[in-house]
Amino acid sequence: MRRPAPLDLADEAVARDVLELQRAAYAVEAGLIGSDGIPALTETLDALRTAGEDWLGLSDEGGLIGAVSWRELGDGMIDIHRLVVAPRAFRRGVATALLDGLDATFPDRTMVVSTGSANEPALSLYRRRGFVVVRTRDVISGLSITELERREAGRAVVE
Repeated sequence: MRRPAPLDLADEAVARDVLELQRAAYAVEAGLIGSDGIPALTETLDALRTAGEDWLGLSDEGGLIGAVSWRELGDGMIDIHRLVVAPRAFRRGVATALLDGLDATFPDRTMVVSTGSANEPALSLYRRRGFVVVRTRDVISGLSITELERREAGRAVVE
């Protein structure tokens, strides 16, 4: 597996690869959380390309297998918007490698992320990486989101 590299969604081919990857990954999450109400499942190519997020991606010999996107907030906090892995690459360390790449880019920043409350694989991954639950909220009937935060390296995290 290669190292995560920046993805330029201004390149239509790259954006199409990300969109395909995102749909496959979020279809699995939809099954886990019991809801197909995930906006990324129906996002258009144009909406993806104009979302204003920065991206890192990871590829293997078969193409794009994972991507993470984020926005840097005004206070310097990093808001992870998407972390998607191709189903064919599950359990191969792709999500961990992408988060490692993001940590290397922003080693001393607080990071926040949210995921479906029933998405135990994602929650487990984030907990292993030092994220703690900040709150859980209902976003639509039958769909709950868990928000997590990890303080910058070297600071104790208090729940």
